[in-house]
Amino acid sequence: MHLLVNIDVDDLARAERFYCEAFGLRPARRIGDGVLELLGAQAPIYLLKKDAGSIGAGAAGRSYARHWSPLHCDVVVDDLDAALARALAAGARKEGDVREDSWGRIVQLADPFGHGWCLLQFLGRGYDEIAAGPSAPDPTS
Repeated sequence: MHLLVNIDVDDLARAERFYCEAFGLRPARRIGDGVLELLGAQAPIYLLKKDAGSIGAGAAGRSYARHWSPLHCDVVVDDLDAALARALAAGARKEGDVREDSWGRIVQLADPFGHGWCLLQFLGRGYDEIAAGPSAPDPTS
């Protein structure tokens, strides 16, 4: 399986600036006038220019005000504080305090297009600190 991440935005140039500055992504190629491929994550991210109010899924119109979705992306970082400062400087909005648990630290953000994101810094053994059942096999053995 190959995963692609598509993100609807109403302003492609503004989105390029935000995602490159906030998450360290880099532009790769343009596909027509309305799509920009970004690289630097484990999956390519495609910014799709879609006007506010245009029809998204079903009959729902796109809105770039802050909205809730049961699907969001976590950006795993080595230094949460530095990544948070970079994302805020690029235009993200912090939504709540940084929380810490045995597996790591997390903070919720909204991008300038209303999409939810989390910055996540694993500590110790990460999710294995709280996972039940057998852990994943060691790929080096």
